Amino acid sequence: MKLFKILISTITSVLLFANVTLAEKWDMALAYGAGNFHSANAAEFAKNVTEKSGGKLTIVTHPGGSLFKGGEIFRAVRTGQAQIGERFMSALGKEDPLLEVDSQPFLATSYDDAMKLYKASKPEIVKGLDAKGLVFLYAVPWPAQGLYSKKAINSVGDLKGLKFRAYNSATIRIAELTGMAPTKIEAAEISQAFSTGAVESMITSPTTGKNSKIWENGVGYFYDIAAWFPKNMVIVNKDAWNKLDAATQKLIMKEAAIAERKGWDLSKKGNVADKKALADAGMKVGKVNSALEKHFQKVGATMADEWKAKAGARGVGVLAAYK
Repeated sequence: MKLFKILISTITSVLLFANVTLAEKWDMALAYGAGNFHSANAAEFAKNVTEKSGGKLTIVTHPGGSLFKGGEIFRAVRTGQAQIGERFMSALGKEDPLLEVDSQPFLATSYDDAMKLYKASKPEIVKGLDAKGLVFLYAVPWPAQGLYSKKAINSVGDLKGLKFRAYNSATIRIAELTGMAPTKIEAAEISQAFSTGAVESMITSPTTGKNSKIWENGVGYFYDIAAWFPKNMVIVNKDAWNKLDAATQKLIMKEAAIAERKGWDLSKKGNVADKKALADAGMKVGKVNSALEKHFQKVGATMADEWKAKAGARGVGVLAAYK
């Protein structure tokens, strides 16, 4: 009887150990604060996968750049330092020009067009990420990008010499073509950059301006130019992905699709509510005049030609599918 009890205890221990070894834990690197809608959406995605996987996978989120800063996340996931992470897509143009397609000025200026562009570009983007050892899960756009400034901008001349916050090659190029002086700054550093005078203008979403309380740093103007709808994407290290069974992989993709739909809805709501928040805080929210609008569209056309040359046949194919 004693030997039988020892045998049962041993078998139980082995089975428990097997269950532990089958369980996986993923750390999810997020660049934006927990209150940002992208991070909140990612946290809900992680929670749903964790609860529905039956203990096979736990995803722990690390918002606000607490695990890796925004500029480090793509490399961290690719090298397996983090199993999963979210990154601003168009900041990765040097990795793959296709990742910049959603930041080509005035190519898609509505949510409907942004979705069409996403569907047209997604197959090539997924293929490119796969070649780098990454699995694409979902992407969610920011609200339409507008122009912030400490001073009123009434003419093309008012742009000359403005110290401009850039965050990707597209925004750097816009600055060059309009005579502004670009400085590359991540979202988490925006308030400090404006308060110290390092920058005095930027193109970004009303959400980013609201979250950083940009009006507290002397920024009084938001021009709703709807330049583009850039996206954040969630990616997984392929080696980590391949450790999961088929059922867990299927669950993740199902929850990713849900998170994507919800994220697009949250973005649309923010596109309205966050502009109102800027106005309620005392900022002047409006449109640029027709001369400035024509100038920005001319800049956009120049950049589109440059991007097509850089993206090659893949880019031409994506634009053809979009149009």
